[in-house]
Amino acid sequence: MTTPLFLLRCVQLGLSMSDLELLSIGLINDMYCESRNDSCSYATLATQEDFDLF
Repeated sequence: MTTPLFLLRCVQLGLSMSDLELLSIGLINDMYCESRNDSCSYATLATQEDFDLF
């Protein structure tokens, strides 16, 4: 990932320059990936019972 692409991702996430001092590059990449998943709809969602069985 290039520096301009990284900064673009930060802008897309709404991060400020002061936020960048508190976050790692990996965390910002994870935040961006998860933000792309927000619009996905899943056929079934896990319940607490499913987690307990896991």
